[in-house]
Amino acid sequence: MLAAERAENERLRQIIKELQRHRFGRRAESLPVDQLLLGLEEAEQVEAEGFAAQDAADPAKREARARKRRANRGSLPAHLPRIEQVIDIPDNVCPCCKGILHVMGEDRSERLDIVPAQFRVIVTRRPKYACRSCEEIVVQAPAPSRLVEGGIPTEATVAHVLVAKYADHLPLYRQSQIYARQGINLDRSTLADWVGKAAFLLRPIHERLFERLKASGKLFADETTAPVLDPGRGRTKTGQLFAYARDDRPWGGIDPPGVAYLYAPDRKAEQPLRHLRDFVGILQVDGYAGYRALAERNAVSLAFCWAHVRRRFYELAQSGPAPIATEALQRIAELYKIESEIRGRSPEERRTARQERSRPIIDALEPWLRGKLALVSQKSKLAEAIRYPLSRWAGLGRFLDDGRVEIDSNVVERSTRPIALNRKNALFAGSDGGGEHWATIASLIETAKLNGVDPYAYLADVIARIVAGHPQSQLDDLLPWAYTPAPLKAVA
Repeated sequence: MLAAERAENERLRQIIKELQRHRFGRRAESLPVDQLLLGLEEAEQVEAEGFAAQDAADPAKREARARKRRANRGSLPAHLPRIEQVIDIPDNVCPCCKGILHVMGEDRSERLDIVPAQFRVIVTRRPKYACRSCEEIVVQAPAPSRLVEGGIPTEATVAHVLVAKYADHLPLYRQSQIYARQGINLDRSTLADWVGKAAFLLRPIHERLFERLKASGKLFADETTAPVLDPGRGRTKTGQLFAYARDDRPWGGIDPPGVAYLYAPDRKAEQPLRHLRDFVGILQVDGYAGYRALAERNAVSLAFCWAHVRRRFYELAQSGPAPIATEALQRIAELYKIESEIRGRSPEERRTARQERSRPIIDALEPWLRGKLALVSQKSKLAEAIRYPLSRWAGLGRFLDDGRVEIDSNVVERSTRPIALNRKNALFAGSDGGGEHWATIASLIETAKLNGVDPYAYLADVIARIVAGHPQSQLDDLLPWAYTPAPLKAVA
């Protein structure tokens, strides 16, 4: 009884430490690059202030620093427009002999200038023509189709709102405030109307994107919460955004990367079953039990994630002295070191390296974990961390036999980060329909980013093409990885 009480006491202490770390500490296993840059920004600003003070006091240092800056700054992109300004002398008369000076050369420098986002008005004129002989005949060019019939936005304006909301994480009410500072009064509800119409228009492309991803032989899957307003109860409910991603670049695959989000009102196992009912291949996932039903089908094999295994031991090691957890982290780190060395190689090379170097590590790790499990209290957090990989051992070892499989599912976890950022800024979606809009537009934006395509240019052009009557049978041409900009048309 005393031993059981002590074990329970230790378990509760560990839970309290986890809650304290969750509430007050850093949850990430590694320092995020963005957070690190925030700290560096302040240090660099202080350094620049010190240099400015030195330059003001010592002209020689200022000139030396300016020469160094000119040598290292590089050249500005050639596609940017150049606005030339000439700084000339007031008089071309020689100050010595009073003769006429002639140009012998010039010094040329370039600086980057920014013009804040500007609104403009596109005026469309459609002349009417009549026949003097036939008084009843009036001929006029048909009005072009618009995304918002009778509304004021161009397709580019709507694309700007979409990118600001779903890529730059600016809620519509903040965008409304930004536009108001430039004298343009656009109510939040007006912007919401534009977003809804655009989401409806883009839905077939989203569906086609997911179909193309499901045709792959290997996908990553993950899910993240999507708080949704629940008016009937006066609070929010927890919806889910399921993310299905493909990225074959680590092993040189030719299929372009992409991610599709699907909104669901809950996290029940029936959701991934419904989403992936036509999928055949390897699905790389975390430990969510909802994917287990897929594994019961012979067409789907589950590969599990070593990052989730590592995370549990990391939480224990961060909370205080934990020799078993620390040794487990060291063993897993050896696997990741091998992966970093073989990233980018062919599947055959990766498989060979894993069989020779990674398999011995994993073969030794399983009996070691079972031995340690027998020594600790079965109710402790350490026992839970050990049982987690042991209950998924076959799926955790699947990457050893297939060079296309990654060691973890970080590919899709990275794809859910923009969702989390948007969630922190917007707090919640207004309805289940808003969650579906979120999934549709975010899928296209994130896939465009994965393929190096500018989301704004892509959405503006694609919306314009669909409005103009792009054939539904040719949706593959509008997918982000197949996107080619339409020829620019001059605006008179």
